[in-house]
Parts: sequence; C-alpha cells; structure tokens
Amino acid sequence: MIPLAAATVPAETTQQAIGYPSLFLLVMIGALVPVVPTGALVSSAAVVAFHQTAPFSMLLVFVVAALAAFLGDIALYWLGQRGMRSKNGSRWLEAIRSHAPEDRLEQAQTKLADNGVTVLVLSRLVPAGRIPVMLACLMARWPLRRFARGDVPACLAWAVTYQLIGILGGSLFAEPWEGVATAVGLTLVISAVPMLWRRVRRPAA
Repeated sequence: MIPLAAATVPAETTQQAIGYPSLFLLVMIGALVPVVPTGALVSSAAVVAFHQTAPFSMLLVFVVAALAAFLGDIALYWLGQRGMRSKNGSRWLEAIRSHAPEDRLEQAQTKLADNGVTVLVLSRLVPAGRIPVMLACLMARWPLRRFARGDVPACLAWAVTYQLIGILGGSLFAEPWEGVATAVGLTLVISAVPMLWRRVRRPAA
C-alpha cells in the first residue's frame, strides 16, 4: 500500500502542475477564439479532479476555469471596443460579427435593452449565445467596467454548470477516461441541440 500511495501522490502532483495551467490557457484562448469547446475542457478537468485524492482539486478547477473565462471575455471585449472606435474596424471585431448572425444579434439587442445584465449572465449558459450578446453590448456602447460587472456572475455560473456536468460523468464511472468521454459527449450534445432546433424551425418560418 505504501509504494502505491507514494506512486499516486507524485502522479497527481504532476497532473495538477500541468493540468491547471493548460486548462487556464485553453479556456482563455477559447474565450478569445470562439471555436474551442471550452465547456468540454472544464467538464473533463472536473472529471479528473473528481477522481483525485488531493484536497481542493474541484475548487481549483472552478477558480481556474472561471478566471480564465473572465479574462478572455474582457480581453475580447476590449479588442472589440478598439475595433468599434476605429474607422476601419479590426479583425477581432469582424471575428465577433462573424459569429453573430443578424437574427440572433437582433434578439440579443432586444433582450439586452429589456433585461440588461441578466441577459449577459444567461448568454454564457446558452450555447453560442455569448458572442451575439457581447456584440450587442459593444453596439450599445457599454463601457468595459459595466460589461465586466455583468461578466463576473456569467463566468461563475458557466464554470459551475460545466463542472457539475463533469462531476456527473465522474460519478457514473470508476475509470476517469469513461467519465471524461461521458462529460465531453454531454457538452457536445448540449451545444448541438440549439443549432439543430434552429435548423428544424427555419423551413417552417
């Protein structure tokens, strides 16, 4: 038992030393470049943390994910603001616009005008909802400070939601890889449902 425990502790320490910085960088990059499945990353990290014996592993996943998402959002919003002030725009502003179809942008603008910060919080929980609302905030000329105040609870709620998905996957299976596969599958299904729903509704409109 002692050799096994001795072998387990360094392995977990190595995982944490590599895993947390990697999670931070990938989530932050995913916030800047909205093609990386950051929800799946957080759920997978939560599965691994669920099976670890080190204290505070789950808390660290939550803190790292929420902080990285917040900093990534703030950086992208700041870049978007620079693009809005520039006569020629910017590639970051164009990237934001490319992920915000006109119909979804109009919906986001209407909801933002009616409900304010609440829409910003909910936008991070709706797949592909973050960018249209962010662009709506940019077009409404929200200052960075106001956006940041709304983005804090949004990132906290987002991190909790995907961590709970990971905990669910980790609790169903004894092997971490099985839990990771389940968590990733759940996040991909959650992300795909709204797109499929819009495609189903489009012909009938």
